[in-house]
Amino acid sequence: MHEIGLMQNILDTAVERAEQEGAHRIYMVEMRVGRAFGVAPKSLEMAFDVVKKGTIAEMAKLQVDYVPTVCYCSNCKIEFQPTDLLYECPECHQAYCEVRQGKEFELASLDVS
Repeated sequence: MHEIGLMQNILDTAVERAEQEGAHRIYMVEMRVGRAFGVAPKSLEMAFDVVKKGTIAEMAKLQVDYVPTVCYCSNCKIEFQPTDLLYECPECHQAYCEVRQGKEFELASLDVS
């Protein structure tokens, strides 16, 4: 499950930021995750529960804000939200248009003390 490695990186960053601010406890980790990033919400939660044990985030909650996928068709010069994983333009049907939003996987904010 690659989500454990991904969440370990997020948690390491969160702990480092919290400690830089002099915090001793993390209560909430908020993330932004793009729908096109390809991770299952339940897998992220389970991975977070595994990696937070024994850290200052042990009692923390995870909040994931999902970012919709937005694509761009260079033929039609339009942005659109795809209806499936092909990212096909709804106007000209060009397949696999450029993904402009939806691949995010980032720490957004922390609630610490």
